[in-house]
Amino acid sequence: MAERPSGSGADGGPLNREPVLGVDEVDGARIVRLGGELDLYNAQSVRQALLDACANGPNRVVVDLSEVEFIDSTALGILIEARTGLANRSAFILAAPRVVTRRALEIAGLDRYFTVHETVPDALKAEV
Repeated sequence: MAERPSGSGADGGPLNREPVLGVDEVDGARIVRLGGELDLYNAQSVRQALLDACANGPNRVVVDLSEVEFIDSTALGILIEARTGLANRSAFILAAPRVVTRRALEIAGLDRYFTVHETVPDALKAEV
């Protein structure tokens, strides 16, 4: 995966700010907004937010990746784990990944495993 400067985040700021920016509900869908660096150090909070979003059977879970600057294999594994929390696994949708996140998904072969949309509104309108 991509390398980052030692001791700083991709934007030059401190490492590992809170990765869960928010969780919203829209017409029975849950949108989990993630940002910054998703890695081993903040994996537990990402895991918990995604598992909570999948609880109680929402009609879909959209993971907004538009603010994610870095993602490692631990975070990719958490996406896979969270997806198993939905009865309809195709209702776990990734949205708006930046180039670096999209590349990580492609390298790991997960772009074929997940439905990926360019925007959150597209993900909310998609058939599941």
